[in-house]
Amino acid sequence: MKGKDFLTLLDIDQNKLMELLKLSLMLKENLYSDCLKKKTLAMLFAKTSTRTRVSFETAMTHLGGHALDLKWEETNFVKGNIKDEARVLGLYCDIVMVRVFNHNQTLKIAEGCEKPVINGMDDLYHPCQALADLLTILEVKKSFKGIKLGWIGDATNVFNSLMLGAKMVGMETVAAIPEGYEPRIKTNATIVRDPKKAAREADVLVTDTWVSLGFEKEKEERIKVFKPYQLNSKLLSIAKKDCIVLHCLPAQRGYEITSDVLDSPQSVIFQEAENRLHTEKALLLDLI
Repeated sequence: MKGKDFLTLLDIDQNKLMELLKLSLMLKENLYSDCLKKKTLAMLFAKTSTRTRVSFETAMTHLGGHALDLKWEETNFVKGNIKDEARVLGLYCDIVMVRVFNHNQTLKIAEGCEKPVINGMDDLYHPCQALADLLTILEVKKSFKGIKLGWIGDATNVFNSLMLGAKMVGMETVAAIPEGYEPRIKTNATIVRDPKKAAREADVLVTDTWVSLGFEKEKEERIKVFKPYQLNSKLLSIAKKDCIVLHCLPAQRGYEITSDVLDSPQSVIFQEAENRLHTEKALLLDLI
């Protein structure tokens, strides 16, 4: 993948996906290296961030490189031509990570920049999160074979990316999503309305916020619609006894997930969060 972009999981095939996951496991055991010495990552943020910002900057530091934290509103991306500005970033830096509101912005930046561009999240995809989710499932379950993944709630950017990944590794996916909130991309998941159908005999249960960045004006309506789609102990009890729980964070406790589930022994949510660091290291090494 040297020199290529990573905008969605469609940019890689199954073999490359498994290579990245295996490399992530190796890097998790060996945190530090100087493989990216004198290399620079430009991180461009139009959205708020905790995990993406800290994990990418830490990843570059561990690998001997350097990361620049650029706020969209403090750059000339706010008034200049996006492709021109992206081209300039490519002249200075070895790789660029963008976290923007619109997928079209991601595409324009990748088109303008001659260096590899990573999609750190936009309205349609969150491929870096999907890599961490898949690594966590592989760590705990040891294999993707025969795994049923149950998604509960909104068809977010995380859903879109995780469903692409689930298809690539052969997991069965059943997603409980209310009418009118279906995914904006073609998915291999079975869409149902009843959360119990998604949770029944599931090996993995996943949820995400009901009010994603950019949807704050719809907050009250969304809370009403998604209230029956809460991942709580009653729903978890329908899944397999060794079912694990994932959430990309930040979580709105008491809304899409209850605290007793988030903090339960079946929750691997913070292991999942840590794995952002390791999968992003693998991605950086593979792209630069």
